[in-house]
Amino acid sequence: MKWNDVLIIILYLCHQNYKQASIMLKHFLIFLCMSATSVTSFAQTKASDVLSVAQRANDYFMAKYEDPTVPTNVNRIRPSSLWTRAVYYEGLMTLYEIDPQQRYIDYTDRWASFHQWTPRNGIGTNDADDQCCAQTYLERYIQSGGEEKIVHVKENLEQQMVTPNKKSGTNQKTQTILSSLYGWWTWIDAIQMGMPIYFQMSKITGDHRYIDHAMKMYTWSRDTLAGGLFNVKEGLWWRDKDYVPPYKEPDGQQCYWSRGNGWVYAALVRCMNYTSPKDKVYKQLKRDFVLMSAALLKCQREDGFWNPSLVSTNYAMKETSGTALFLYGMAWGIQKGYLKADVYRPACDRAWTAMVRDAVHPDGFLGWMQGTGKDPSAGQPLSYTKIPDFEDYGTGCFLLGAAEYYKLLKQNQ
Repeated sequence: MKWNDVLIIILYLCHQNYKQASIMLKHFLIFLCMSATSVTSFAQTKASDVLSVAQRANDYFMAKYEDPTVPTNVNRIRPSSLWTRAVYYEGLMTLYEIDPQQRYIDYTDRWASFHQWTPRNGIGTNDADDQCCAQTYLERYIQSGGEEKIVHVKENLEQQMVTPNKKSGTNQKTQTILSSLYGWWTWIDAIQMGMPIYFQMSKITGDHRYIDHAMKMYTWSRDTLAGGLFNVKEGLWWRDKDYVPPYKEPDGQQCYWSRGNGWVYAALVRCMNYTSPKDKVYKQLKRDFVLMSAALLKCQREDGFWNPSLVSTNYAMKETSGTALFLYGMAWGIQKGYLKADVYRPACDRAWTAMVRDAVHPDGFLGWMQGTGKDPSAGQPLSYTKIPDFEDYGTGCFLLGAAEYYKLLKQNQ
């Protein structure tokens, strides 16, 4: 039966029972509104629109930072191979997958060549923030080859795999320092910065040792450090040992930092992208991904954003970087069939619509972006116009989310 047939029946009933017909008409109009809203939420955004916004955000960044070799100067001089810039290039390489412009490659290779395709602070570093730039070096090797792109990264990983962190944690009972070969990722941001590199290297070399070692480091952070940074029951991560219970936010809730959880969420996706679904490691990462997805879905704001603090009212406001990372993961999960489209697609639509509506400026600048830090209080207060201390990682997060959402829309066209 068509909608106009239903309406005719209702009108006919008006002559028989006005009160009952009025109730039926009211319910029918509500049904029409809900149906229209459902259709609109899935159809209002085109893949081409998403690409256009992503290009605008990226063009803003590339114009502002025209020379990728110039060091950053936020409080002090840092080389442009630092982690904030490295995350930008993760996003740029993901944008390149859907928009293969040669200027993206030229810009990337100029940056990487300047840094001699080497982790920040050299091959002896064990700091994941220093290593993050290697994700793009290895991605460029996968795209076009060139032994110079991987040789220093490989040396760096090999030395880390035999080097324990002598200050990796503290025994809570004896207050003695614990030394662990796998205890380098003492904050959850590091899982995104460092873990995908091991998976990329395994993909390139065919050597599963890299994945095995990375998983032991991941498991150490997940289950051992401070009693385990991943709260399996709630599906969310504490940022580091300083935020596990009994630490609480002012409203009595636990502190789950949005972007910190976004880092882990993105890392799971990026690692699975370089692993066979048949690998038991893949299955383990997938389980954590699904747990996180369910938890994050519950935390989304009505306007489509996520708060800087996921379950607390403390600093309740829009935040772009975490929102973009959650969009990245959810859009990927839907495409893989791991997340139900009818449940997670509306969350993706709301997230994208919210960022375009409230965060993306006409010139491509991104507002409501939390500055660097380690908890929801960092860089406060946020706003539409406030420029964060670093703009690069925020743009990278946005490009990751935009590119994956674009793929989702293309898949359903």
